[in-house]
Amino acid sequence: MPNLIVVDSLKTWPLKIPDVPIIAARDYLTDPQYSELRNLKVFNLCRSYRYQSTGYYVSLLATARGHKAFPSIMTIQDMKTVSIVRIVAEDLEDVMERNLRPVKTSKFTLSIYFGRNLAKRYEELSSRLFRLFQAPLLRAEFICDDGVWKVDSVGPIAANEIPESHQDFVVDSASRFFAQSRLPRLRRATTQYDLAILFDPTAERPPSNRRALGRFAQAAKRLRLGAELIKREDFGRLAEFDALFIRETTAVNHHTYRFARRAAAEGLVVIDDPESIAKCSNKVYVAELMARHDIPTPRTMIVHRDNKDRIHAEIGLPCILKEPDSSFSQGVFRTEEQDHLDQAIERLLEKSDLVIAQEYVPTPYDWRICVLDNEPLFACRYYMADGHWQVVRMVGHREQWGNVEPVPLDLVPRTVLSTGVRAARLIGDGFYGVDVKQFGKKAYLMEINDNPNVDAGYDDLLLGDDLYDRIMRVFLTRIQKKKNGAAPGTP
Repeated sequence: MPNLIVVDSLKTWPLKIPDVPIIAARDYLTDPQYSELRNLKVFNLCRSYRYQSTGYYVSLLATARGHKAFPSIMTIQDMKTVSIVRIVAEDLEDVMERNLRPVKTSKFTLSIYFGRNLAKRYEELSSRLFRLFQAPLLRAEFICDDGVWKVDSVGPIAANEIPESHQDFVVDSASRFFAQSRLPRLRRATTQYDLAILFDPTAERPPSNRRALGRFAQAAKRLRLGAELIKREDFGRLAEFDALFIRETTAVNHHTYRFARRAAAEGLVVIDDPESIAKCSNKVYVAELMARHDIPTPRTMIVHRDNKDRIHAEIGLPCILKEPDSSFSQGVFRTEEQDHLDQAIERLLEKSDLVIAQEYVPTPYDWRICVLDNEPLFACRYYMADGHWQVVRMVGHREQWGNVEPVPLDLVPRTVLSTGVRAARLIGDGFYGVDVKQFGKKAYLMEINDNPNVDAGYDDLLLGDDLYDRIMRVFLTRIQKKKNGAAPGTP
């Protein structure tokens, strides 16, 4: 993907960056040849990104033309809002503490040129900020409050504000950046589009294990998608990609939700989309939604302080209590006696104004129906852990899981499959894992997860490579529809 630098005026631009064309903003905005180019990376070095300024329109029109703008419109908007800057920069607390501890004043300014600073001791902080806010020339202001450093503001540096003594360093930083950025582009030369797969290498319970992530990447390659694994510190790089696949456990008050929001705002195809994360993350919402649309569930009660005393009468004992945002069997409790119920509900209501109480329906396994793009993708039986009522059991600090058994869709009981698909369609058209219990001839919805497990060696035993190909094909189809505005064929 060719690089292009856009500046306010060639006459006043003080730097010469080798091997990268530099044009005036007015030419980029008005010359038809630039609007007709495809697959262009536009580095916007205009002096201002304020609303409706020339710099603002360069990034705005770059997005409209399908070019990759740096900074993107979303980055520009984020840099203007102090609260968003501080939320995004929360991940920098450790590196701020290490890098800024020797600073004796209560305020500090850092100039970041293509991810670098003149002082090597600020290299890590500069690189991390650049990855969060991908503007080529950045100024970050920090304040120290009670011994704790915080980011106060982030904004662009105008070319005429670069000290003459810094200019050689800026050119060197830019040259290094463009030289390095060519390498992955060469690897992607035969790909049509770029897919980011967000993962956490330190997660104890990731939704996809390492082998599965590798198989996703291989499937993407077969469809000429360039897949790259990214981590939470790559937030600022989202504009480089055409799609985002979140393979981390999601939550609303979490960086995964910020990734989904930013990706959707940037126009990327994103799974899990932010709306699905918000809906599936809260079991109170799901319970209300299922009741409204007559999806069968075990007897369920939304509990608050005014009705907590009616749980025994309406649900009975034993019963299941669930925190609204519980996942992976955590935050889910079985209560068998009234005293235990009273104590547990008090603890839960201290954390949330509403919780879920549900009838206990014992079964040897739960059905997991995975739904993608409003259609069933695969199904598994998740067996309860040995001697336990859930699929995972803690034995000391060790997890003990029940078996996973993939089942062909045509062998899944019709009521189970239809319950799973109907429930998922009420959430959206993303990728969902719907847990269903079969009790006799009836099927009961238990919960809907927005980023279901796809683990190599377990969930893919039946479909093999075809499972990964189907998921990647949905990404390709959606990207092409966004780019072309028409239903495409596969390559």
